[in-house]
Amino acid sequence: MDLAVTFSSFIIACLLALGLQVFFFSPISPEILELPPASSRQKLPPSNAKLQEVIKLGEGFLVKPEDICVDKNGLIYTATRDGWIRRLHRNGTWENWKWFQSESLLGMTAAADGSIIVCDCDKGLLKFTDEGITVLASHVDGVKIRFADDVIEGRDGSLYLSDVSSKFGYEEWYFDVLEAKPHGRLLRYDPSANHTSILLHNLAFPNGVALSPLEDFLIVCETWKFRCLKYWLKGENRGQTEIFIDNLPASPDNINLAPDGTFWIALIQIIPPRLEFLHRSKVLKHIVATFPWLTSLANGANTKALVANVNAQGKIIKIFDDPTGKVMAFVTSALEFEGHLYLGSLKSDFIGKLPLEMAFA
Repeated sequence: MDLAVTFSSFIIACLLALGLQVFFFSPISPEILELPPASSRQKLPPSNAKLQEVIKLGEGFLVKPEDICVDKNGLIYTATRDGWIRRLHRNGTWENWKWFQSESLLGMTAAADGSIIVCDCDKGLLKFTDEGITVLASHVDGVKIRFADDVIEGRDGSLYLSDVSSKFGYEEWYFDVLEAKPHGRLLRYDPSANHTSILLHNLAFPNGVALSPLEDFLIVCETWKFRCLKYWLKGENRGQTEIFIDNLPASPDNINLAPDGTFWIALIQIIPPRLEFLHRSKVLKHIVATFPWLTSLANGANTKALVANVNAQGKIIKIFDDPTGKVMAFVTSALEFEGHLYLGSLKSDFIGKLPLEMAFA
């Protein structure tokens, strides 16, 4: 009897300790995440496993290349987790071009002046040239840009960038998903005035950004809302926002304009179907956030790869995937160049190159 009482007391004490740990030391203040019902999400065609057919560029040389851009000379650039901006020359050779002390270089774009503009989660918006590195923007309205994620340049030189979260940084990105509160912003950097302004507040993990062919609107991806927004830059709707595509089959990461005026969207499975119940419980969210090793179990991005080709009306035209992550997983960007699709990933040690003529056949 005494043993039973002792054991019961021990269990109660453990539960109380767990409760105190969770509710007093949890790093998040979560809301219930309203996921789009499975019946309303855009249905995927049968798997084609096309991403298992990629050519591996720079295998073993690249460390989790998240994004890719191409300059006017056809050189391909990527930023890797070891702080290098590496570039691939036309003859197939790789070069360690520029190094920056950071493990969080993410989205990038090739500017008209020949420079490479890169988002660093901690430092903000950076400009890389042969001569050196310049920090273009680290604050907006006196507040630090905490999680610069992706950037695109307009023809007038304006730089549009996403700031994922004003609360959580790069290493805590999944906390933003768990908290399910819109901490993100869409920003514009004006190089002529050296000034950064806020275009949109209260975005849900704003990720990839892309301009339309006429640059009359901009697309920004909201990762944990399974949708992309259209923000009008010109015309009678200037300054207004509408949904470009919603109820996506997975969470949108980066987005890039294709030569034919469509868009390529990298889709990641940050919420596996079997764990959707987790996001309907504040208590479970607290537990996962309090014990960070659990976030790797809750995040399904490393298990598969998926990219979608979407037309200007927000309709999915084509899907390519690796349904089991056999060759590619956690694909974060898809860029079309000279008949090939180049794929960045936060799991791979290479860039995937997919010949589109073969893939569309």
